[in-house]
Amino acid sequence: MLRWTLFLFFSMVLAMAQAQLREISLKELYGENGEFFPEGVSYPYGLRDGKHYTTLDPERGVIISSFATGKEVGVALSFDLLPDSIGKVVSYAYSADEKYLLLETEREAIYRRSYLSSFWVYDLKLKKLQQLSKAGKQRLATFSPDGAKIAFLRENNIFYYDLLTATEHQITSDGKRNQIINGAADWVYEEEFALSQALWWSPDSKYLAYLRFDETLVSEYSMMYYDSTLYPQVYSYKYPKAGEVNSVVSLHVFDLGHKKTVTVDTGKETDQYIPRVLWSPSGALCYLRENRLQNHLEILEANPVTGVSRLVLEEKDACYIEEPTDWYITFLDDGKRFIIPSERSGYRQLYLCDWEAKEAPRPVTTGEDEVIEVYGYSQKTQRLYYRAYDESPLRTALFSIKTDGTGKVRMSEERGTNSAWFNSAFTYYIQTYSSITQVPQISLHSIDGKKLRLLEDNKALKEKLRDYQLPEKRFFTFQAPDGTTLNGYMVLPIGFDSMMVYPTMMYQYSGPNSQTVLDRWKLGWDEFLASRGCLVVCVDGRGTGGRGAAFRKCTYGQLGNLECLDQLAAAEYIANLSFVDAKRIGIWGWSFGGYMSLLCKFRGGDLYKMCVAVAPVTNWRFYDSIYTERFMGLPSANAKGYDDNSPLHFTSLLKGGMLLMHGTFDDNVHIQHSMRLTEKLIGEEKPFEMQFYPDRNHNIYGGGATLHLYERMWEYVTRELM
Repeated sequence: MLRWTLFLFFSMVLAMAQAQLREISLKELYGENGEFFPEGVSYPYGLRDGKHYTTLDPERGVIISSFATGKEVGVALSFDLLPDSIGKVVSYAYSADEKYLLLETEREAIYRRSYLSSFWVYDLKLKKLQQLSKAGKQRLATFSPDGAKIAFLRENNIFYYDLLTATEHQITSDGKRNQIINGAADWVYEEEFALSQALWWSPDSKYLAYLRFDETLVSEYSMMYYDSTLYPQVYSYKYPKAGEVNSVVSLHVFDLGHKKTVTVDTGKETDQYIPRVLWSPSGALCYLRENRLQNHLEILEANPVTGVSRLVLEEKDACYIEEPTDWYITFLDDGKRFIIPSERSGYRQLYLCDWEAKEAPRPVTTGEDEVIEVYGYSQKTQRLYYRAYDESPLRTALFSIKTDGTGKVRMSEERGTNSAWFNSAFTYYIQTYSSITQVPQISLHSIDGKKLRLLEDNKALKEKLRDYQLPEKRFFTFQAPDGTTLNGYMVLPIGFDSMMVYPTMMYQYSGPNSQTVLDRWKLGWDEFLASRGCLVVCVDGRGTGGRGAAFRKCTYGQLGNLECLDQLAAAEYIANLSFVDAKRIGIWGWSFGGYMSLLCKFRGGDLYKMCVAVAPVTNWRFYDSIYTERFMGLPSANAKGYDDNSPLHFTSLLKGGMLLMHGTFDDNVHIQHSMRLTEKLIGEEKPFEMQFYPDRNHNIYGGGATLHLYERMWEYVTRELM
């Protein structure tokens, strides 16, 4: 009797404590203040002595601190010395000799990674400021390695400024909007190859290599910009869709001494890609060449004087090669050896290569834990530093290894999601760690792995969350239709009781090589729904990352098909759980996830009661060439793959509720996708709801749009599912 009384007492105390806890709100999550957003740190600039770093204090200036102690030791530049007229400094860069600072102000965004700015050069010794150019804003201002010059772009042409003579020199003159771009990437390269800067100084500062994009024959896409003017404005830009004409890209080298430009021989084929260009430490000009289908990648060396190229190494794949990144080539020592990632074993691992191609690539890393990113190589420690999966596609860790494949060391102790930033001298690194139960922690380490201090523990956020009811997140697995084991997570409703039944919202993205089911900290829409009594489920189906090439590339040529089957199987699995109301299952997603939500809703029959699709692709024929053709091939060779896996093909099957949301100024997934879908649905006499966001891009933010979007979704979910 006493035991039962005590049980009731403590149960009542627990219930009272829970009753006093607050529910997270959408305004706290997505309002202007973002009250649950974890604190981070701005990665510093590591000075060349390897002992000190600088950071930007918006109010004070560029501050010098010690890696060893974290204490401020000086001020490189006090903003009190600058005139107010230059505007607020948003970023800075040192010259290689650390004699000058390049200051950026008045940034104006163009696309995802590109922007215009005003640039200023500050002489640290003479304490003198000069404007880079008075002829308008510039792009991609970059010091030469000797610190004597700065290359930059203005109106699609390349210039350089000589700091010693205070003179400006023009390199190209044919630049013209929507026709010729010199030194910067076109829209599709910027979006899909993550390439914005397309000019590169040689190590000796004698040459400037650059890409030239001729997009004259690329079709234009026009968007209406409504703003607050009486007549809306039309914005047009070059956007190559799947199977359509791409920019003709050529590689050039400007000789500063002879004022001469050489065109590199990149082959007779012009319908190809040059996704990366770089100089080796010894001064060799290197570039990557890839065919349009992106299943044949070559590494070539070009003579900067003659333009003659020679093949160094090539990779081929039956489907496609993952898009090259900035770390695709990591040079060692003097550039005679280099590291590349390859899937030749079936898993993305690192290989040691010889620049003279005297030896076949040799594996440095092995196994099924794929490499995610290479941070670099330290000549002092003779080790390579990288990030890879950690015995599971759910977790990542930091590693170092010798180039002969021996001496592998796991540098991160905590299990979960880990990433890092290394200073250029490879004497220190900053590690970021989180898990489903641990808010992000950011710490500074010496290169031997020793933790020196905690830079950010998000203690304030952790203490704040103690006042809120937070749901529990659990991982689970189940089998796909082909027997493959798939990973998923559930976010359980507050006060979860397995004897009750709950409505369920499924979230997914499912894009190629993407991952959503990860052991990392997150607080957002999932947790909000769970705090309001909804079970949330997410499954990474076939085609997602971290599990090898066969798992990732089985969706090739039929994008959306297997991914949809896996989500339908996941919904059927969830529907059979005792605590799930099988008649109240919804699905939602954004971008590729919006595409998947539509496919699942249309093909799932009565399985889903409702869906929400934000900025969805509705036909891959409407999407850009590089991304789409990488995974689907050309429309002319795979018409069935394109059309049979389009949501437009299944609109007659729609049953139940559907909410479509899109920004009208989406330069990535055009609102054309949603317009074509609505036209089909109207013709099929299918009811649906739609929410426009005027002048908003693919991310739909600004002016309260993000909060409005989630409030609109919550209103719809409440009405249709809860």
